[in-house]
Amino acid sequence: MKSPLRDWQKRCIEAALQQYAQTQHFFCQATPGAGKTRMAAELARELLLQDKIDLVLCFAPSCQVVDGFRSTFSTVLGKRLDGLIGAVGAACTYQAMEHLDDSFWGLLDDCRVFAVFDEIHHCAGHDLVFSNAWGKQILQKIQEKAAFTLALSGTPWRSDDRAIALARYSTPEGRLICDYRYGLKEAIADSVCRSPRIVLLDNQMMKVTETLENDSTVKMFPSIAQLLRGSSVSYEDLLCHDDVLNQLLSLGCAKLDEVRKYKADAAGLIVATNIEHAHKVACVLQTMGESFRVVTNKTPNAQQVINEFRASECRWIVAVGMISEGTDIPRLQVCCYFSRIRTELHYRQVLGRILRRVGKADNQAWLFVLAEPVLKRFSQRIAEDLPDDLAVLSYVQEPEVSSDIGVGKLGIIGGIVDKNTLRNSIEVGAGSGLPLNEVSSTTYQISFSQYYRQKLLAIY
Repeated sequence: MKSPLRDWQKRCIEAALQQYAQTQHFFCQATPGAGKTRMAAELARELLLQDKIDLVLCFAPSCQVVDGFRSTFSTVLGKRLDGLIGAVGAACTYQAMEHLDDSFWGLLDDCRVFAVFDEIHHCAGHDLVFSNAWGKQILQKIQEKAAFTLALSGTPWRSDDRAIALARYSTPEGRLICDYRYGLKEAIADSVCRSPRIVLLDNQMMKVTETLENDSTVKMFPSIAQLLRGSSVSYEDLLCHDDVLNQLLSLGCAKLDEVRKYKADAAGLIVATNIEHAHKVACVLQTMGESFRVVTNKTPNAQQVINEFRASECRWIVAVGMISEGTDIPRLQVCCYFSRIRTELHYRQVLGRILRRVGKADNQAWLFVLAEPVLKRFSQRIAEDLPDDLAVLSYVQEPEVSSDIGVGKLGIIGGIVDKNTLRNSIEVGAGSGLPLNEVSSTTYQISFSQYYRQKLLAIY
């Protein structure tokens, strides 16, 4: 039995139907986890009931999201979305668009098509010169031929400086114009999304010993930010360090224990850097006695693994590039961020995987991350649903990162954690396989003190 529509979904559908009386395009920005897919399916249902469309075509960035669209649309419409005879339409990935034949694209000439685009920010361009491959397909084959289009995004900006396909921008400011916006603040107030709690992990005293032939030098650093700024140690080195893995995972496991006291099937997501790193994380979880699944693009039947995890009581899923956006696993409520990717787009999409709320007491989501300066700045900006410096076309110089966290829109609770004394160290350099730029016979040994420090950003 379908759950009733949320108020924002009703309002968005009404706004779209009104706008479709004047123009064929509609752009919706709704925070990750708000229920964009269900809204899109209900809008398609209304257009079918009003006899304004014949077919529905959905496009999304990954196979996992496409499967979610097929399932939700089939439930709402009562018809399949698999592209076979008798179906109401089809769903495919953006990548697959380039391989569709003329008979498929002929549907837009012969039928009234409702085209839905999930996470449209993946598709760049208002013209063919500045478009990416996916944007060109939309411009050439869909934009002017579809009866109606619906562009969806939780994070409507790109890491480059190109316009998003099907989006409109103000003149001359170049600011993104959304036809409907539903932000994180509203979603939390409506009990649609959980309130994020971001825990930044730092260390008060780190020692780096550099050895070159027979000479050694020792440097001490009071924070991760100063360590990265004043030594050859990289962020990727820290992600592979046994101390960091143990400490961050310990915090995540302890929080998951707390959450499962009132939500027995709650689970955690660990975003790893690469396949090798994912298996290293899995080994640490195993020593902690944790249950887990690992899923990467090399995992056989990866979608089946995700589906089985979604319906199980397994505590953790360790992923590389498989559960970053659009994937719906509502029981995910805790996340440890070990990805080497440091773009605000990716960071917010990962956070979105733990925001979907499923019960009255289910009101908080927890993200654990290293206090690396860029990620710290992203964390401070989560309260801004559409940051001014990202939602415009012109490039804006990034501000310098402060070593301390300012309050701004966030409530901050600070504290010292010293319950565990971790004494592992790691040598990096020649032959280490870790991404330091140093070569020759230079090696570096990083040691962490027992004094870890947490800073909690309590948003809203």
